[in-house]
Amino acid sequence: MKKSNLWAGMLFILGGVLCLSTALMLDTRLDSLLIGFAGGLIVPGATMIIKYFYWTAPQNRSRYAERLENEKIELGDERKERLRDKSGRYAYLLGLAVISVSVVLFSILGKLEVIKNAELIILYLAGFFVFQYVAGVTIFRHLNHKY
Repeated sequence: MKKSNLWAGMLFILGGVLCLSTALMLDTRLDSLLIGFAGGLIVPGATMIIKYFYWTAPQNRSRYAERLENEKIELGDERKERLRDKSGRYAYLLGLAVISVSVVLFSILGKLEVIKNAELIILYLAGFFVFQYVAGVTIFRHLNHKY
């Protein structure tokens, strides 16, 4: 396993400890958010460090090499590559549909005065829709030109 995984795990833990110490020392409205970030950084960091030491142990090195080889084969499989591409496209189209329905739904809820300040949510969702669409077209054109 790469040494960079160990360093990344240590950086995650350091970031989590910084968030936790900031939350405990300062009394702000962001305390709960900082504690959440701390947990979200410390746990994956510890997991990365444990995995590093587990897979670099002499008795596990051969299993790790075999695992990497299988992973390389799986990632290079043309059928699975096409399926990943198709699933990404379907997720993109589904996301655009969900955003469109959400804009209409929040518009209705805003007009019925169920939600206050619905205009901000609608503007955000509409902007995100435009961003997603433009990003999809731009990436497609770039890839089409490249290949």
